[in-house]
Amino acid sequence: MIRKLRKDDIERVAHIWLVTNESAHDFIPAAYWRDNFATVKEMLLQAEVYVYEAGNGIQGFVGLSGDYIAGIFVCEEAQSKGIGKQLLDYVKGIKKRLSLSVYQKNIRAVRFYKREQFQILQESTDENTGEKEYQMMWGL
Repeated sequence: MIRKLRKDDIERVAHIWLVTNESAHDFIPAAYWRDNFATVKEMLLQAEVYVYEAGNGIQGFVGLSGDYIAGIFVCEEAQSKGIGKQLLDYVKGIKKRLSLSVYQKNIRAVRFYKREQFQILQESTDENTGEKEYQMMWGL
């Protein structure tokens, strides 16, 4: 089931954010994610966030700021089971256009978004990490 984030979900969602970022972005020092953990927890409470919940609790979430996908995160044990696609399909159903930034080295995510009809609009460098990223859009 996909539903809006509730305040009491924040610890689980923030934990998924941290662990998934550290795993998917092993080219960025883990300290970067840990240093931003408290700020992100606060931002999640202010953002438009939808969680995927199954019998064993929250397995993933998508965070939006308007039509911008701040990220789709699925806990490691639930990855490659279609949860990310379900979350993306859900937000595609409520938005006419979606954009996002994804690190070029996160090949798995780049493939996922391309498969889901996102197009690369441009390349840039993330000011915070110095890593190259793609700006992608769906619904052109």
